[in-house]
Amino acid sequence: MLFRQLEYLVALSRERHFARAAQACHVSQPALSEAVRKLEDELDVPLVLRGRKYEGLTPEGERIVVWAQRILADRDALTSEAGHLRTGLSGRLRIGSVPTASGTVALLTAPFCLAHPLVTVEVIGDLQSTDVLRQLRDFEIDAGITYLHEDLGEQYRTVPLYEERYVLLTGAADAPAHRTAATWAEAARLPLCLLTEAMQGRRVLDEVFAEAGVRPSPRVETDSVATLFAHVRTGRWASVVPHTWLHVFGVPHGMRAVPLVEPAGAVPVGLVTVAREPGSVLARALREIAGQTDVAAALERLPED
Repeated sequence: MLFRQLEYLVALSRERHFARAAQACHVSQPALSEAVRKLEDELDVPLVLRGRKYEGLTPEGERIVVWAQRILADRDALTSEAGHLRTGLSGRLRIGSVPTASGTVALLTAPFCLAHPLVTVEVIGDLQSTDVLRQLRDFEIDAGITYLHEDLGEQYRTVPLYEERYVLLTGAADAPAHRTAATWAEAARLPLCLLTEAMQGRRVLDEVFAEAGVRPSPRVETDSVATLFAHVRTGRWASVVPHTWLHVFGVPHGMRAVPLVEPAGAVPVGLVTVAREPGSVLARALREIAGQTDVAAALERLPED
């Protein structure tokens, strides 16, 4: 059995298409197909449902691909550990984040890259919370930044980073006059643009709106926080955004941001990694940086400060 065969099987499971899997692995489609077929012969179980086109993995294949992901992750962890012992930490750290928290990732990657100059970092900032956990389980990312909740289970390690709070973002002309705060009920009456209902960040907002006894009716929905800012800039919309994004954009010219109260909603956000030993040396190093970094305090400082 070769690592290459396991890589091809994992790629096929991910891409769900022979040609795309072959392209992702930089091999020809016949070479990938033959390698997977040899793996089937060696394991003596069918892995792929074959018809005129790819039809998915067999039940046996679904079980084997989990083992393949784990073996490849352990191989990568071993390689990183050996490199760390030899020349210092190196490799590529993969971080996945929910969109509402993606603006905070730089608060960790900056000190991480300073401490480990041989490591490169890839940030995927548009994942849903369920995708963050799935990609961690499938070893597609090393760490995730997402909402922390009680049902994460013992298979994950968490490092709390900050409490996500919310502000009402409006055009300056539409801001509540001389107000230093606004209620969720007042926000619900405005022409709103919000995140889509499929996103955990939107579901959090809906829960707070419901606690205030109201239900928003947004005219525009998006999966991008930056798009929310762009719509508010037109002067036609208002939005509810995490306070963390003010750390990135400040309060843009022509806009006003005030905290939302009654209730004062806040949701914990943190770094999540898989609880496996020895696990990824890159994930372990990032956890150390997260434990040493006061992300919450940094988010209180706006760019103009």
